[in-house]
Order: sequence, then structure tokens, then C-alpha cells
Amino acid sequence: MTASTPSIMRSLHALAAFALLAFIGHAHAQTNSIQAVNVSTQSGGRIVVRVTMKDPPANPPAGFTVNNPPRIALDFPATTNALGRTTQDVAEGDLRRINVVQAGDRTRMVLELGRAVTYDTQIEGRTILVTLAGPADKAAATPPAITQHFAEQRPGDTRHALRDIDFRRGPAGEGRIVIDLSDSQVGIAVRTQGRSIVVDFANTTLPRNLERRMDVTDFGTPVQSLESFSQGSNARLTIQPRGNWEHSAYQTDNRFIIEVKQVVEDPNRLVRPGFVGEKLSLNFQNVEVRAVLQVIADFTGLNIITSDTVTGNLTLRLRDVPWDQALDIILQSKGLDMRKTGNVVWIAPRDELATREKLALESQAQIAELEPTRTETFQLNYQRAIDFARLLTDDKQRLLSKRGSAVIDPRTNTIFVQDTPTRLEEVRRLIRKVDVPVRQVMIESRIVEALDTFSRNLGVRLGTLDLSGGASAGQAISGTGSRFLVGGNLQSTGIQTGQTPNTPTSFLPDSLSVNLPAPAIGGVQPGLFSFLLFNDRGTRFLNLELSALQADGRGKIISSPRVITADQVEAVIEQGTEIPYQQATSSGATAVQFKKATLSLKVKPQITPDDNVIMSLNVHKDSVGTQTTAGPSIDTKQVTTEVLVENGGTVVIGGIYTQDERTTVNKVPLLGDLPYIGFLFKQTLKFDNRNELLIFVTPRILKDTLRVTP
Repeated sequence: MTASTPSIMRSLHALAAFALLAFIGHAHAQTNSIQAVNVSTQSGGRIVVRVTMKDPPANPPAGFTVNNPPRIALDFPATTNALGRTTQDVAEGDLRRINVVQAGDRTRMVLELGRAVTYDTQIEGRTILVTLAGPADKAAATPPAITQHFAEQRPGDTRHALRDIDFRRGPAGEGRIVIDLSDSQVGIAVRTQGRSIVVDFANTTLPRNLERRMDVTDFGTPVQSLESFSQGSNARLTIQPRGNWEHSAYQTDNRFIIEVKQVVEDPNRLVRPGFVGEKLSLNFQNVEVRAVLQVIADFTGLNIITSDTVTGNLTLRLRDVPWDQALDIILQSKGLDMRKTGNVVWIAPRDELATREKLALESQAQIAELEPTRTETFQLNYQRAIDFARLLTDDKQRLLSKRGSAVIDPRTNTIFVQDTPTRLEEVRRLIRKVDVPVRQVMIESRIVEALDTFSRNLGVRLGTLDLSGGASAGQAISGTGSRFLVGGNLQSTGIQTGQTPNTPTSFLPDSLSVNLPAPAIGGVQPGLFSFLLFNDRGTRFLNLELSALQADGRGKIISSPRVITADQVEAVIEQGTEIPYQQATSSGATAVQFKKATLSLKVKPQITPDDNVIMSLNVHKDSVGTQTTAGPSIDTKQVTTEVLVENGGTVVIGGIYTQDERTTVNKVPLLGDLPYIGFLFKQTLKFDNRNELLIFVTPRILKDTLRVTP
């Protein structure tokens, strides 16, 4: 042993002590454990799973459900698995197997089911009771859509927030949505809605930078897109998968993760969609049908009652197929059918079952004919009584029995219904569904007209004048009124702007003249530049007059009609003028009629279940046009369409862009084409007008707390 051995030993002792302390600390952190799991069946087919803990738990475990395949997952934080196993086969009712898996300081219990059912958790001392709903519960009342609940929203809970939403591709090709939360107490509810997954975060704010729609198709996962937006005081995330998929969700501290993976069916397995029973293998040669049914009864634990008319033998070889599919194959091959009540199955020929059911229905119909009637009063809050009575007594789809009747009191909006107790209960359920407040929508339309005009006119007047016949040069010059003499035998120039030249008609004799001045634009006269040239005797003049005018114009008209209406109720708002005109009648006289030139918005909205708005729109922007001999014309701008817009979103439903560009050149032939001096013999008119019309529409669904101000 070398001299460094004592230091090495001390290091090893320190490392061992550190490991021991870490183990003790870890043991103290794991303050609870699962000791036993027992399963029992109660009345109505309910399954109770008793989870015995080492210490009484403070709260029930957080759980979530999966529809395909049907699963219930329960998370036990700071808990270990002390069962000594991870799998427990049950085969009781809808419960097939229980899996208990520990990961770090958290243990998850997964209940594998035959079909999706609801569940409830309850704490009794050291025992957690997980009760699965039975067939009787399902027959009594159809449960709502299965929702995965994590931390529940509590009264007086503070506002939470979402920090980040990220999407990743998992190692097995699954789509993984990672949401960072402000804290671990955010109430989260996950449910499937159609082909989408909807996640609601209760009392949670969503930053503006996270309100977006992400297309994640390029990741190559079952997820196509994600959309996050605010829903009142909550935040909502909608996931749109594709194909055959299943999803799971779990939460770790402030991070919530949803995984969506593809479900791949094995083409070599004899399994059709819709069969979810435990798989079995059957191999029989010429065996009685009753014997095969007894084997299935022993395998499933069902109580099977077989009619005396069920006879015959069959040869059967099935390998690794669900037992419910095997039973369906046997029944189809022998023309049999079954009726299931709870865990009792009655099997008989189809004709026999149909006859029995027909007799039972006829008996029920006879009882209904003899059942006494009662009268109940229903006061409606939102639905009009006359409309609801029309719905009950419609001849094509009558909801009341032949002896039923409905009478209304319009003053109190009350309806009196007389019918059997069964039909009265159906009316009561119907009222709960239809007598609800109607949601309202504010539709705002913005009509923008932009006008850009440009005009440029260039012209010239050129001529000579001979004053040798009697008039002096001074007189001719002074006669122009806009020109002045700079003296001697020199050229003289003059400038005049904004006035019409006061030139005598004899100033431009027919011997040599070019009379192509620039015309006025909008009543504004062009600017002038004059040039005079005369000889030393002042008897002959050469006059050059250039005229030019340019006009630029820009304008914008914004019209914004707004209207509020109820869901699926048409609304109209308009403002403008009605123009009178005369129209001949059949008697030969004339009558005054009116034609509208108004700004109007006609809309009929429909709110979709996902808070989008479908709108049937008719937008008019009419104005008085030019005057004609028959009266003023009407300039019409109109769009009629139907669009789907998200709540609060803006869409351009129409646009018109027009451009009128013209260039006109008037010139003296040949002379106007000469280089350098050709402009002295031509007139150029340029015109360029641009007009653009855009129509925007924005729908907003009004909440109960929303107040609209003009």
C-alpha cells in the first residue's frame, strides 16, 4: 500500500457517506408507496379498484383518459411501487388489465379497458377508490365527452399564464407539444372534439406573441397544425391530427406535454376495427354451437343464456382474435343474434329475437295508448312560446303523442302541454336544450375607396404678323395686353400665368399659324410663356406662345357600417338618399317612384361550435352619378358572398382596381415630327386616373360581459 492509500480511503469513505445521505434523502422524499391493488364488482356493473397506500394521501391522484385504445391513467406523485410487480390481469367487466410503472419519484397506474368509460376517485383513509361506470350507468344517462382533468380550477384562484408553446418530433415519429406554465396549479382539461384535440387552461392568460397558428406538417408526425388563442378568461389550444391516432398527456412540475402518435394496424392479424375484447384462439372440428358459446362464456365471465332453438355444429379455427369478434363470427355463420343487458347475454335466432321485440314494442304502444295524461306548465325564458308550440305540434315531425296537445299564453310566454308522463319528460329535456340565450355577433364592415388622378396638358400658339399696312409696331404690341417691348431691334419676351391671352384675332393670320394651346383642367387655365421677334423696322412679328398645366389629385373615402344581430338572424343597416323619378303607369299618367342610392350592409351570421363565424353578406356602396335627361344616374358598387371568419379576424371580401390612362397628341403633319423643334407644332394631353375599392369585414362574438360603445 502506497503513501496515498490513506487519502484514497478517506475519499472512498466520504463518497460512501455522501451516497448514504443521498439515499436517505431520497428515501425521505419518497414518503408514500402503493401497497396493494384489489378489484371488485358492484351492482349495475360498476368496477371498484381499491388502491391501498402506505400513508393516507392528501389528494386524489391526477388522471386522464385515452379514447383509442381506451385507457385511464392515474399519476401518484412522490410515490413508489411496492407491489412487487408491474402488471395485474383483471378481466372484470370493462377492466382488462392494470399496469403500475414507477419513473423517478412518480408512479403511474394505467387501467386498460374494453371500452371508454367515466370514472370517479375517492379517498377513504389509506385507500383510494377508483370507481368505473358500468353499463347500467351508460343506459341511464349518456355520459358527456370524456375529458382528461389535471389540476382543477379552485375558487378564488389567481391568474395563471402560458410561458411558451413548442412542438417537437419524438424518437418514434410522434408529435410532442410542450407547454411551459407559470406554475403547476393551472387547471387543465383535455378532450377530443370531432377529429381535433382541445386543451383548455382555466383562468390563464395567453401572451400576444403566442396567439398564432402553426403548420407542423413538415415534421412528419400525425399532427398537422396547432392553434392557440384566448377564450374569455381561459386559454385554448386546438390540435389537428390526421389519420388513425391516439394521444396521451402528462404534467411534470410547470411543464405540460401532449403526445400524439400514429396507430398502425397489423395487416396479418384478423382484427377489424370496433372489436376491443381480449384475444383468444379457437380450434374446433364439428363441435356443437352451444359448446363453443360455453367456451366464450368461460373466457369472458359473461352470463350467456342460449335459446332452445339454437342447434347445429360448426368447424372453427381462429387464432389471436378478439373474443367479441369470434362471437360475432359464430353468430353470423348460424343466423343468430344477441341482446346484452349488463353482463347477461341472450342468444337466439334473429327471427325469434325480432318477433319477441315486436311483441314487446306492441305491448308498450298499447300501454302508452292507455296511459293517463297530465298537464304541465313550462315558462320559457328566451324561446318564444308560439315558436316552441309550433315545433311540438308540427305535422311532419310531431313530438307529442296522438293524445297530446299544447296551448300557449303569449302574454307570459308560457306553454301548457298535456300528454303522457314519458312525453312530458321528453318535452322537459327539449326545453333545456333550446331555451337558452342566443349568442350575438357584431359585424363591422369597412369600405375604402382610394383615388389618384394625374393630368398634364402642353400646347403652343405660333404665328406671324405684318404691320406694314398701316398700324405701327408699337400699336400692335400694346394691343396684345400681355406682351411688352424691351426696345430696339432686339427680341422681347413676356410671361402670363393664370389668364387668357388678350390677343387680337388678326394676330395669327392665316398665312402662317399654329393654334394648339393647352386646354384648361377643372376650370383652371394653363400658364403661358410668350416670345416675340420683330425686324428693325418693326413691321413684321414672329409670336411664340407656350402653355402648360399639370394637376395631381389624391383622395380617400372610408365608410364603416356596423350592426349587431343574434346568431342566424339577418340584420340590415343603410344610410343614403332616395332619388325620385317619374314612371309611366298603365293609364298613361306618370307616377313618382324612388330609387335608393345608399350605403348598406345586410348580413346573416352563423356561429360555429369552435367560435368561428359564417356570414352571408350583401354590401352596397351606391352614390348619385351624373345628370341625364331622364334624371341622375346611380354609381353602384356591390358584393354578395358567404365567408368563414374566425372570431375577431378581418377578411377582405372584395376589391376593384381600375386605371384609366390616356395620351392624346394633336400636331401639324410633318412639322410636328421634326427633331428639336417639333414641339412647336403639337399639343400633348396626358390623363392617368387610378381608382381602388376594398371591402373589409370583421365579426366579433359578444360575450356576456362585453359592452359595445359607439
